Amino acid sequence: MSRSLLFLFVLILAGCSTAIREDEHFLENLMKTQPEKFGTIVGNKDSLEIQIIYTQINRDANNVPSFRQFRFNVDSLRYFYPASTVKLPLCILALDKINALNLPGLDKYTTMLHDSVYSGQLSVANDTTSETGMPSVAHYIKKILVTSDNDAYNRLYEFLGQKDANDKLHEHGYNVRLLHRLERFLKPDQNRHTEAVRFVNGGKTVYEQPMLFNADSIKPPSRIFRGKGFYKNDTLLVNSPFEFTYKNFYSLTDQQAFLQNLLFPEQAEPDRKFNLTQDDYRFIYQYMSQLPTETNWPPYAKDTAYFDAYCKFLMYGQEKSPIPKNIRIFNKVGDAYGYVIDNAYIVDFDNKVEFMLSAVINVNTDGIYNDGVYDYDSLGFPFFRNLGNLIYAYELKRDRKYAPNLSKFVLPYDRTR
Repeated sequence: MSRSLLFLFVLILAGCSTAIREDEHFLENLMKTQPEKFGTIVGNKDSLEIQIIYTQINRDANNVPSFRQFRFNVDSLRYFYPASTVKLPLCILALDKINALNLPGLDKYTTMLHDSVYSGQLSVANDTTSETGMPSVAHYIKKILVTSDNDAYNRLYEFLGQKDANDKLHEHGYNVRLLHRLERFLKPDQNRHTEAVRFVNGGKTVYEQPMLFNADSIKPPSRIFRGKGFYKNDTLLVNSPFEFTYKNFYSLTDQQAFLQNLLFPEQAEPDRKFNLTQDDYRFIYQYMSQLPTETNWPPYAKDTAYFDAYCKFLMYGQEKSPIPKNIRIFNKVGDAYGYVIDNAYIVDFDNKVEFMLSAVINVNTDGIYNDGVYDYDSLGFPFFRNLGNLIYAYELKRDRKYAPNLSKFVLPYDRTR
């Protein structure tokens, strides 16, 4: 047989191979088609605490979406540290609260100042990264969504207050615990007190909020421990599990549900939606998908530390090469204590592809916390890059009765790449 005929024969065999059934084992079987990339993942799914949720989106003749979900190793009650993924709900809650206040001269662009009135608090009187030099809810949200800024999250936490933030999310059906600021190691009592906040417009105070205090202790049903040891004060190794009882909780199931309801509010149940304006939605969509290289304020575009795929783990991991312009990723990532998470809606405008994908992995393989030894680069980021591309490749060949009209997600950005 000639080489050309042999090649043709191989292609025919490949085309006749049995399609993977879209059932409860679909994701596992799809990953098993690439054992060199996913053998470790599938074989160690529990020790790596892996969870994956993939949602297909199908449109009808009127472009109305419907959703079909596939899961791998998902347990909504199993604890993992959500890291920066908790920032997205606070962005939405902050906009909701401003709209609910409904005061003249108060909107997301109004200057927001913070006053320290309790132990562990930090005043804020300006923001040199903004175009005006002043802080605002809008600017904090931008910093959160483009580069996952921790201080910006903390400022929204102050504005919302611990109790109101949790109560509001619970009212909308999301099982979330938001207990602390990020990258600031404070006691539970300090995290239950939030700073006094003032909104100022034209030199006039248009809204003033005193320090808020959460008198109700928010705790999980039982204490939470992970690993086999941790470092205390950076030097002392303690040979006992690390406690997460008073740390944030945000399940992968709730993460994707929150994102879906945010992106497709017309299909969301009424009690799952927040009080957002059309401009709020446009604003959130823009900065969820805007890249650092497209951002003037803060001046990320001039900062060589940032690259296109910064905070875009799915499909790209930590790749420094440019993202193709036909691809947009609307997402929120997190990575801390060895946990890596991404919760994303991914669009390919040229090929009319859209899907949702959420995943978490624990790459603290030695079980020691606070030692700085986590397998992010060798295990975590490659997993997200490979998983995103696996699902994307499947979506490229998946049959759709109707091609989606994705014009809703074609957005203007601060600058062109």
